Amino acid sequence: MHVLNYLREVGRFPHVPTLRRGSSQGSRIAATTATTAGSGGAGGRAAASGGRAGQATILLDSVSPYGSRRVTVEYDGVTTSAYLHDRSGPIAATWIANHQPAPDTVDVARLRAGVSPEMPADHTTHPDGREPIDPKALSTVWLEEGDGVAILEYDEPLAVIPGWADLHKAMPGYSRDVIGQTPFAWALDDAMEGLSQRIRQSAQFWRWRASAGSWALFQQSMLGHLLTRLGPGGGYWDVSGGKVPAVGVSERPPLPRRPYTVLSTVGMSGQRMPVVEQTGEGAESRARIELALATTMPSAEAARIFLWLAQYPWREVTWLGSGHSIPWYHEPATFPLGGGNEAVLLLDDPSRLPGPEMPRLDGFRSSNEPVRWLWIVPITERERRLARERSSASLVTQLAAQRRSWVYSR
Repeated sequence: MHVLNYLREVGRFPHVPTLRRGSSQGSRIAATTATTAGSGGAGGRAAASGGRAGQATILLDSVSPYGSRRVTVEYDGVTTSAYLHDRSGPIAATWIANHQPAPDTVDVARLRAGVSPEMPADHTTHPDGREPIDPKALSTVWLEEGDGVAILEYDEPLAVIPGWADLHKAMPGYSRDVIGQTPFAWALDDAMEGLSQRIRQSAQFWRWRASAGSWALFQQSMLGHLLTRLGPGGGYWDVSGGKVPAVGVSERPPLPRRPYTVLSTVGMSGQRMPVVEQTGEGAESRARIELALATTMPSAEAARIFLWLAQYPWREVTWLGSGHSIPWYHEPATFPLGGGNEAVLLLDDPSRLPGPEMPRLDGFRSSNEPVRWLWIVPITERERRLARERSSASLVTQLAAQRRSWVYSR
């Protein structure tokens, strides 16, 4: 039975602009209901809101610290379920509890009516139903990546919707009161060996983020690393606009042995990128990145590219890796690096392109995981389509044949 049959949208969320001036490059979710618990990564709580007859009551409503995901827990008098939303609506869900005796089989009529399902008696630890959940007992721990969330009852895991849960793929989240695997939820106990560590590490991560001096300590460590690799710093710009994650850009002016400026982000590697854990073996080596640009352009002008890219993974809930290309979201004339370009190509080793020797930036670790620097190469939309249709390697070969340097000069 397909899980899509029973899900329904809960509320509509207005779009809010992101960092870039002018037209929006996307949007983040803004929770506007009175029940919203703040967007803290751990410990946010929400109280129930009164619903009209026939509507569900919202027990918890929480937006991720990155502003790109929202979770709601709702109670309709018969069941309680949780829904994970992006800006378009629900994208994942899990059943949490029955509140009356469970049916022997799935109630098809209830599914066709578009309401949350009751869990059959053989698949719930409370076949007679459990008491309604006290909304004051609920809290959330958003996973560090921001693509999933744990829902706690009295500080103990009640349900988890991981980043890979997907309505369209009939992959639900986990629930404490489920036995086995069903279309509506999987048993949380069966996955706790791995999930309990994820929840604990995420709670520790958000406590660290909230602690006094944590960001300054990270900055100092990263700037010290860049000093050893690129020499003394010049300008420094904040490109996070007060949003999470905090990211800055450090300028490393030209040196006698390096006739170009390097601009590097500072802070992207402070948290893992979303979705990357789904990329298979070696994901930990791809989970943390910083971006760099080698250029002879005026630094303050070139650094504007990072207003778009520095928070991109968490805003769009995706990951960035070598060979990825990203199209500019607005009119070509507004592309920060100009030159007729409308996209960027990211490379961990651009040395296949003409240009001076590339500096080595590796060797930095964040949370004991390696950090990879990806170099920005501006490209046209036509070139981006070539990379997408053939491969990034084909595009690099073409750029090299054109004598296109990896050091950008407009």
